[in-house]
Amino acid sequence: MAIRPSTAALALRRRRQGRIGPPASVSAGWAVSEVEAALAVPADLSAAAFFDVDNTMMQGASIYYFARGLAKRRYFTSGDLVRFAYQQARFRLLASEHAGTVAGAKSAALAFIAGWKVDDMSRLCEEIFDELMADRIWSGTRALAQLHLDAGQRVWLVTAAPVELGRIIAQRLGLTGAIGTVAEIQDDVYTGRLVGDLMHGPEKAAAITALASVEGLDLSLCSAYSDSVNDTPMLSTVGHAVAVNPDPALRREARKRGWEVRDFRTGRKAAKIAIPAALATGALIGGVATAAALRRRTISRRQLR
Repeated sequence: MAIRPSTAALALRRRRQGRIGPPASVSAGWAVSEVEAALAVPADLSAAAFFDVDNTMMQGASIYYFARGLAKRRYFTSGDLVRFAYQQARFRLLASEHAGTVAGAKSAALAFIAGWKVDDMSRLCEEIFDELMADRIWSGTRALAQLHLDAGQRVWLVTAAPVELGRIIAQRLGLTGAIGTVAEIQDDVYTGRLVGDLMHGPEKAAAITALASVEGLDLSLCSAYSDSVNDTPMLSTVGHAVAVNPDPALRREARKRGWEVRDFRTGRKAAKIAIPAALATGALIGGVATAAALRRRTISRRQLR
């Protein structure tokens, strides 16, 4: 008659063979999940943070670097890019504060993408961000955004650049999303016209107010960050306004209103980014109109070859 092993012996044998209880890796996985759950920060549904992009989250202007990437891919020539940059700088320095000029440029703001496919635009945004923009993110501003994320708050970029570009930047930085200028699309192709207004000046304040209404945010608990006095309406809309790398006019406004000021520039870096910063928000408000004409001329050249 065979001797049957005791229950204890069977249990020991099975344990040695890994037949009882979860494998070590699974147990470890459970332990990690439990730790992560314990450390998870509850979502703060009442507050969010809104960051301007150009010279706030990034050194210089996102649309300028986007244009450089397009020039590299022969959408524009190098000479076209120089003239494009000059037109942006001229607009920024002479006309960006005039609402009439902004309104007059609206119809031409995104004319340069007319006929582009949506998928192509997304691909170009991804490629050019990785090539030219990723290394220009201000680490200090990114750290400020992370503080809000760590507190369970959502973090949105608010930019005059095309919303597609803003969305890619937000994705790459692990942020919630982006509010930007919206281009009209028909049959997955851009028409070159805008939907609504340029995301500039008062439009940023209106956009975050609308978002707060939809998301149930208390704007008095929200924060906003910008470098430009043009964003005073947005900064005035929230309870906590911060001037980041501020231009002289915004620095004066911040002192007058008691807003916090954060400057991540050294003297050397400030000098290096002075020209790109001057090109920033005018890109979609006048400068891109020039780019549209330049692109059409470049395409015409190709067709004649």
